[in-house]
Amino acid sequence: MAGHIVAIGGVSPDADDSALDRFVLEVAGVAKPRVCFLPTASGDAVGYIDTFYRLFPRSVCEPTHLTLFSPPLGPPAEILADQDVIYVGGGSTPNLLAIWRLHGIDDMLHRAWRRGAVLCGVSAGSMCWFDSGLTDAMGTELAPLHNALGFLPGSNCAHYDSDPRRRDAYHRLIADATLPGGYAADDGAALHFRGEDLHRVVSSRPRAMAYRVAPTDDAVVETPLEISYLGQRVAEPAAA
Repeated sequence: MAGHIVAIGGVSPDADDSALDRFVLEVAGVAKPRVCFLPTASGDAVGYIDTFYRLFPRSVCEPTHLTLFSPPLGPPAEILADQDVIYVGGGSTPNLLAIWRLHGIDDMLHRAWRRGAVLCGVSAGSMCWFDSGLTDAMGTELAPLHNALGFLPGSNCAHYDSDPRRRDAYHRLIADATLPGGYAADDGAALHFRGEDLHRVVSSRPRAMAYRVAPTDDAVVETPLEISYLGQRVAEPAAA
């Protein structure tokens, strides 16, 4: 049985995206979920860890974190083995994948997902679950990233609305088959998968969107997905 993946396009200190945090806790399906934060992509930035504990207080969950650039709070396998939610922070996806593979975190995450845990994250913490994606962490230009974790098929593009370069670059790389088709999400939008299947799309912002982006014989087609604003009742699942 595979669990859930919630891939968030992006969040911002200038916007209230706390509804997405509440949504992730609800997906876990337990009264007070155990939540572990992995800040690997940011180099285990202390400020990011502090922000996690502010957004996921002990009043609503049992929070902890796992560092890999400094000694962790305990053996990583033991920390991750009993988490209901594993939340991956943003930063450099290539660095995140390299460090995880060095420590065997990729296999630990796959086991957690297979037992039913909720895997989620923002930006790098969104792209990492797919086969591939579009990254800004390989130099000054946007670049394709291959050989991500591959829990979900296809590619992923985060920050689709906040970075004006991304739409054109993503379309171009899909058009020439450098990247496979996949999903793009604006800041404030989240793709919720059950196993490998897209279940629904939700947002913390009224205008945030998500898209299925796929190649055809002579074009790349971008299809808006049905999205449920979390300020309202969550509606039916989005069409893939």
